[in-house]
Amino acid sequence: MEAVIALDPRKIIVNSKSKNKEDVIKELTHLFFEYGDISSENDFLSDVYEREKEGPTGIGDLVAIPHGKGTSVIKPSIAIATLSNEIPWESLDDSGARIVILFAVTNDGEGSREHLKLLSEFAKKLGNEIVLEKLTKANTVSEIIGAFK
Repeated sequence: MEAVIALDPRKIIVNSKSKNKEDVIKELTHLFFEYGDISSENDFLSDVYEREKEGPTGIGDLVAIPHGKGTSVIKPSIAIATLSNEIPWESLDDSGARIVILFAVTNDGEGSREHLKLLSEFAKKLGNEIVLEKLTKANTVSEIIGAFK
Protein backbone atom coordinates (compact mmCIF):
# COMPACT_ATOMS: atom_id res chain seq x y z
CA MET A 1 0.00 0.00 0.00
CA GLU A 2 1.36 3.44 -0.95
CA ALA A 3 2.05 5.76 1.97
CA VAL A 4 -0.13 8.84 2.41
CA ILE A 5 2.88 10.87 3.52
CA ALA A 6 3.26 13.86 1.22
CA LEU A 7 6.16 16.07 2.22
CA ASP A 8 6.64 19.61 0.94
CA PRO A 9 10.38 20.27 0.58
CA ARG A 10 9.77 23.93 1.53
CA LYS A 11 8.65 22.78 4.98
CA ILE A 12 11.77 20.78 5.85
CA ILE A 13 14.69 22.23 7.79
CA VAL A 14 17.95 20.31 7.81
CA ASN A 15 20.34 20.66 10.76
CA SER A 16 18.35 23.37 12.55
CA LYS A 17 20.39 25.22 15.13
CA SER A 18 17.39 25.57 17.47
CA LYS A 19 18.50 25.19 21.07
CA ASN A 20 15.16 24.22 22.60
CA LYS A 21 11.66 22.97 22.00
CA GLU A 22 10.11 26.45 21.78
CA ASP A 23 12.58 27.61 19.14
CA VAL A 24 12.09 24.64 16.83
CA ILE A 25 8.29 24.76 17.17
CA LYS A 26 8.35 28.49 16.29
CA GLU A 27 10.69 27.83 13.37
CA LEU A 28 8.37 25.18 11.91
CA THR A 29 5.21 27.17 12.69
CA HIS A 30 6.63 30.08 10.70
CA LEU A 31 6.90 27.80 7.66
CA PHE A 32 3.21 26.91 8.00
CA PHE A 33 2.36 30.61 8.11
CA GLU A 34 4.69 31.52 5.25
CA TYR A 35 3.11 28.94 2.94
CA GLY A 36 -0.52 29.65 3.88
CA ASP A 37 -1.29 26.58 6.00
CA ILE A 38 -2.24 28.62 9.08
CA SER A 39 -3.80 32.06 9.51
CA SER A 40 -2.03 33.02 12.76
CA GLU A 41 1.32 31.93 14.17
CA ASN A 42 0.33 32.94 17.71
CA ASP A 43 -3.00 31.07 17.63
CA PHE A 44 -1.36 27.96 16.21
CA LEU A 45 1.45 28.09 18.79
CA SER A 46 -1.21 28.30 21.53
CA ASP A 47 -2.87 25.17 20.10
CA VAL A 48 0.47 23.32 20.01
CA TYR A 49 1.30 24.26 23.62
CA GLU A 50 -2.20 23.25 24.77
CA ARG A 51 -1.55 19.81 23.26
CA GLU A 52 1.91 19.67 24.86
CA LYS A 53 0.27 20.04 28.30
CA GLU A 54 -1.69 16.80 27.72
CA GLY A 55 1.40 14.59 27.67
CA PRO A 56 4.71 13.90 25.98
CA THR A 57 4.95 14.26 22.22
CA GLY A 58 8.43 12.77 22.23
CA ILE A 59 7.86 9.22 21.01
CA GLY A 60 11.38 8.01 21.80
CA ASP A 61 14.49 7.41 19.71
CA LEU A 62 15.11 11.20 19.61
CA VAL A 63 11.84 11.82 17.70
CA ALA A 64 9.10 14.29 18.68
CA ILE A 65 5.77 14.71 16.92
CA PRO A 66 4.07 17.82 18.34
CA HIS A 67 0.84 18.97 16.76
CA GLY A 68 -1.62 21.79 16.80
CA LYS A 69 -5.31 21.48 16.03
CA GLY A 70 -7.49 24.52 15.80
CA THR A 71 -9.31 27.17 13.84
CA SER A 72 -6.06 28.84 12.75
CA VAL A 73 -5.26 25.81 10.55
CA ILE A 74 -6.34 26.50 6.98
CA LYS A 75 -5.12 23.19 5.57
CA PRO A 76 -3.53 20.14 7.20
CA SER A 77 0.23 20.16 6.83
CA ILE A 78 3.49 18.67 8.05
CA ALA A 79 6.81 20.39 8.72
CA ILE A 80 10.02 18.60 9.69
CA ALA A 81 13.25 19.72 11.31
CA THR A 82 16.33 17.70 11.95
CA LEU A 83 18.48 19.26 14.63
CA SER A 84 22.25 19.63 14.74
CA ASN A 85 22.18 18.75 18.44
CA GLU A 86 19.80 16.92 20.72
CA ILE A 87 17.46 19.28 22.58
CA PRO A 88 15.50 18.59 25.77
CA TRP A 89 12.02 17.18 25.09
CA GLU A 90 9.58 15.24 27.25
CA SER A 91 9.50 11.76 25.75
CA LEU A 92 8.38 8.21 26.38
CA ASP A 93 11.98 7.01 26.73
CA ASP A 94 13.35 10.09 28.54
CA SER A 95 15.53 11.03 25.55
CA GLY A 96 15.48 14.47 23.96
CA ALA A 97 14.80 15.20 20.29
CA ARG A 98 16.86 15.47 17.11
CA ILE A 99 13.95 14.95 14.71
CA VAL A 100 10.82 17.06 15.09
CA ILE A 101 7.74 16.49 12.95
CA LEU A 102 5.09 19.16 13.48
CA PHE A 103 1.53 18.52 12.35
CA ALA A 104 -1.06 21.22 11.66
CA VAL A 105 -4.57 19.77 11.85
CA THR A 106 -7.90 21.36 10.97
CA ASN A 107 -10.58 21.50 13.63
CA ASP A 108 -13.14 19.38 11.77
CA GLY A 109 -13.86 15.65 11.53
CA GLU A 110 -12.06 15.30 8.20
CA GLY A 111 -8.96 16.94 9.68
CA SER A 112 -9.02 14.55 12.63
CA ARG A 113 -9.31 11.51 10.36
CA GLU A 114 -6.45 12.74 8.14
CA HIS A 115 -4.33 13.45 11.22
CA LEU A 116 -4.80 9.92 12.57
CA LYS A 117 -3.97 8.46 9.16
CA LEU A 118 -0.78 10.53 8.89
CA LEU A 119 0.20 9.80 12.48
CA SER A 120 -0.20 6.09 11.80
CA GLU A 121 1.93 6.30 8.63
CA PHE A 122 4.66 8.25 10.40
CA ALA A 123 4.62 5.90 13.39
CA LYS A 124 5.16 2.92 11.08
CA LYS A 125 8.06 4.64 9.32
CA LEU A 126 9.61 5.97 12.53
CA GLY A 127 9.47 2.52 14.10
CA ASN A 128 12.02 1.41 11.52
CA GLU A 129 15.65 1.76 12.67
CA ILE A 130 16.88 2.25 9.08
CA VAL A 131 14.51 5.20 8.56
CA LEU A 132 15.62 6.75 11.86
CA GLU A 133 19.29 6.34 10.97
CA LYS A 134 18.74 7.94 7.54
CA LEU A 135 16.90 10.87 9.14
CA THR A 136 19.58 11.41 11.76
CA LYS A 137 22.36 11.38 9.15
CA ALA A 138 20.48 13.41 6.50
CA ASN A 139 22.23 16.54 5.30
CA THR A 140 19.78 17.55 2.58
CA VAL A 141 16.04 17.93 2.15
CA SER A 142 16.16 15.18 -0.50
CA GLU A 143 17.74 12.77 1.97
CA ILE A 144 14.98 13.48 4.50
CA ILE A 145 12.25 12.89 1.92
CA GLY A 146 14.08 9.77 0.72
CA ALA A 147 14.17 8.34 4.25
CA PHE A 148 10.36 8.18 4.23
CA LYS A 149 10.09 6.38 0.88
